[in-house]
Amino acid sequence: MKTAASGLAILSLAMSLAQGFVASAQARPLTPAEQRYSPYSGSLPFCDHPKVFDEINFGFRARENEYWKSGLSIVTIDRVQEIGYRATGVDYIPRRYCKALVFFSDHKAREMSYSIVEGGGPIGIGWGADWCISGLDRNYAFGLDCRSARP
Repeated sequence: MKTAASGLAILSLAMSLAQGFVASAQARPLTPAEQRYSPYSGSLPFCDHPKVFDEINFGFRARENEYWKSGLSIVTIDRVQEIGYRATGVDYIPRRYCKALVFFSDHKAREMSYSIVEGGGPIGIGWGADWCISGLDRNYAFGLDCRSARP
């Protein structure tokens, strides 16, 4: 009995390993974004770059004033941290993932998750910033607690 059970366990292990090798052999080739026909540079501003903050401020002010009519404005952005760079892999569009603590005109502090995306500027030129502020993503565009804004 013991030999049949151990033989079955070895056979099961061998089959699992074989399936793993077959799956990795069939995986698509990874071409870094810098080596594509229309290549990316991978050169992005850092999380605390003033132009990144300007773009976030402009977008936030436009959204809040024109759509939500909340009257909220960003007072300051603090405790900036990079939480990932190209975290989804080298063959995807380069992104720098960041988080910060944002203070608002309503005297509340909220966490902001944002990414700086190569090719995310107007008509795909330059970089752009995608951002989400916890508690102010009223239609959950980035999921619960801005989860999809992070790596």
